[in-house]
Amino acid sequence: MSSLILLPLVLLKSSPRISGALSWALALAILYLSLTPLSDLPEVAGGDKTHHLIAYAALAFPNALARPQKIVFFAVIYACFGGGIELIQPFANRYASWLDFAANLGGIFIGSYGGILAGRYLNRKVSDDKHPSVS
Repeated sequence: MSSLILLPLVLLKSSPRISGALSWALALAILYLSLTPLSDLPEVAGGDKTHHLIAYAALAFPNALARPQKIVFFAVIYACFGGGIELIQPFANRYASWLDFAANLGGIFIGSYGGILAGRYLNRKVSDDKHPSVS
């Protein structure tokens, strides 16, 4: 049963193309949601900083899992992406916020670290499955 639960992570880890496509899709969703003009900012449960944190953690996780050796490269790209959005938002009837950018960076860190930890766990799980300990 646990192997079935881990299947999506195994798929992302073993296929950089899929993890890259997922990150691209998430980036496009973030871009659209961040730049869609609003007449008034909606009240959201958990606050918008929480949503920034979750969105950028989700953005960073797939490539951190599939390509941990390129984590710094992707983190810089995602940070520039988030910063660029914050700079453009005033031109789209939105508000730029340093706190939003800080939440983005926090999400990038959490998603990157989470992807690395998940990859290490999967490596250990595969190793344990190949060489079970004798009790």
